[in-house]
Amino acid sequence: MEVFLVFLRLGVTSFGGPVAHLGYFREAFVERRRWLTDRAYADLVALCQFLPGPASSQVGMAIGLQRAGMLGLLAAWVGFTLPSAILLVGFAYGATTLGDVAGDGWLVGLKAAAVAVVAHAVLGMAKTLTPDARRATIAVGALILVLVVPGVLAQVAAIIAAGTTGWAWLRPSIAPAQGADAFSARVPRTVAIGSLIVFALLLAALPILATVTGNGAVGLVDVFYRAGSLVFGGGHVVLPLLEAETVQTGLVGHDAFLAGYGAAQAVPGPLFTFAAYLGAATTTGPTGIAGAAIALVAIFLPSALLIIGALPFWERLRHARHAQRALAGVNAGVVGILAAALYTPVFTQGITGAGTLSLAAAAFVALTMWKTPAWTVVIAAALIGWIAL
Repeated sequence: MEVFLVFLRLGVTSFGGPVAHLGYFREAFVERRRWLTDRAYADLVALCQFLPGPASSQVGMAIGLQRAGMLGLLAAWVGFTLPSAILLVGFAYGATTLGDVAGDGWLVGLKAAAVAVVAHAVLGMAKTLTPDARRATIAVGALILVLVVPGVLAQVAAIIAAGTTGWAWLRPSIAPAQGADAFSARVPRTVAIGSLIVFALLLAALPILATVTGNGAVGLVDVFYRAGSLVFGGGHVVLPLLEAETVQTGLVGHDAFLAGYGAAQAVPGPLFTFAAYLGAATTTGPTGIAGAAIALVAIFLPSALLIIGALPFWERLRHARHAQRALAGVNAGVVGILAAALYTPVFTQGITGAGTLSLAAAAFVALTMWKTPAWTVVIAAALIGWIAL
C-alpha cells in the first residue's frame, strides 16, 4: 500500500515525458524517502536503457519490486499507470474534450516545471556520479554524442561507449557498489529464467495464435504485446509501430489515432497508456473498457517480465571485478544522457520566453533550496501558468 500510494501521487503529477519521470522518481525515492542511493538509481536507469519498453515505467517497477516484492512491482505499475489510463479511456468515450491544448497556460506551466525537475535530477546525480575529471569527461562525451546523433540507438551507443571507456580509463581505486549503493531485488534465479522464457514464448506464439484462432482479444494482445517488446526508448518511439499496427490494419481510424495522441500529451504518467485509449477506440474485437484493459496490460507485460528476468543477472555482472570500472563509466554516461535530454526536448519545449524561464527558475529554487516536494511544485506551476501564461 505504501508503494501504491507513492506511485499513485507520481502518476497524478508526473508530467513532461520519460526523462522528467526519472527526475520525479529521483526526487521521491533518492532524496525524499532514501529508498536507494544515487549510485544504485543510476545503475537501475542504465539497465532500463538497455531493455526494450518504457524506461521510466521499468524503473518504477524495479523500485516497487525492491521495496515490496512482486506485489510491490504490481502496486508501482498500477499506481503510476492508472491515472493517465483512466483519463484517456474517458477521452475515448467522449467524456473529456481537450481539443488543442498545446498553448494552454496550465500545460505551459507544467512544461516549465519539468525543466526544473530534470535540472535538479541532473545536478544531484552529477555531484555523486561524476566527482572527478575523468568521469565528468565521460559524461560530457555521452552528452555530445546524443546531441549530435539524435535517436534511441545513439543513447544505447553512448552507454556502451561510456562503459568501455570506464573499463579502460578509470582508476582501479573506484570502490564497488556495496550495501545501499548497490541496487538489489530479491528475485530467485529460477523465477528470472522463467520470466525470460515466458517473454520469448509469448512473443513467438501470440502471432500464430491470433492467426489460427481469429479471436479479436488474442489479436489485440498480440498487437500491443509486440509493441511493448520491440521498441527501445519508449514514449514517442512506440507511436510509429502503434500507428502501423492499428491505423493501417483498420483497428482504429486515422483521425481517432491523432485525437488520442493529442490527449496523451496533456495527461501525466507514461505515454504507453496511449494503448488504453487505442484499446477503447478499436472498431473490431473487444472495445471500450475491456479493450482498454487488454491493450494496457499487453503493452506493459513485456517490461515486467524483462525486469524480473534481468535483475539477478545484472546484479551478478555488477559484482564482477572487471565490471566495476565499466559501471562507473556507465553511470557517468547516464548523467550525460540525462543532461542532453534536459536541453532537448525538455528545455527547448518548456522554455518559450521570459515567463516560462522565470517560472522554471523559481521551481528550481523551490526544489533545491526550499526542499519543496516535486508534486507541489508541479501543481503550483500549472496554476501559475493557467493564471499568468
